[in-house]
Amino acid sequence: MGHMNRFRDRADAGKYLAELLQKYAGDSDTLVLGLPRGGVVVAFEVARGLGAPMDIFLVRKLGVPGYEELAVGAIASGGILVINQDVAQSIRISQARIEEIATKEAKELKRREQAYRGNRPPIEVEGRTIIIVDDGLATGATMRAAVDALRKHNPHKIVVAVPVASLEACEEFRTKVDDIVCGITPEYFNAVGAWYDDFGQTSDEEVIHLLREINISRGNK
Repeated sequence: MGHMNRFRDRADAGKYLAELLQKYAGDSDTLVLGLPRGGVVVAFEVARGLGAPMDIFLVRKLGVPGYEELAVGAIASGGILVINQDVAQSIRISQARIEEIATKEAKELKRREQAYRGNRPPIEVEGRTIIIVDDGLATGATMRAAVDALRKHNPHKIVVAVPVASLEACEEFRTKVDDIVCGITPEYFNAVGAWYDDFGQTSDEEVIHLLREINISRGNK
């Protein structure tokens, strides 16, 4: 199925991505994880298209005041902290300071996790084929953090899947994960939003609705 060089919206992009991931359909070990917020809309269509369960995986980059463009690390769902030692050394930031920043971000992560998931425990990742979905890859920093954090949960396989990516970002993941699927890799990438007709903000309500929807359709309340 060829695709025009842009998507109507995230749902359209998710349907297209599901086509490219058909080799993972019908495998009871497959779990689709969407990165909130925009990635969840794409992940919902992917999960539906593959007949797979879906959950969210929250990642927050740890920024350092004064070095906004550098992430010194990230925290992710399941209380996982990933530290980028190179960055930490280059800006001479102490472990204590990193932990201080992480604690603050962890509060926000917990708040969002609670808002999105309510009291439902996260779906078990260990030993499964995990397809991590976002609405696009620009620098790949958030996805890198998600992959590093997920690895600590011992999945069987990690697959990164996005509707649109810069060539560099897509290539970079080839050596980092078991499989990478990038729908379109435009030569002049510009920004993720440029490849969508409608790239409006995804609301928290929509994330909650889609998570509920997929769980009801799979018979888990």
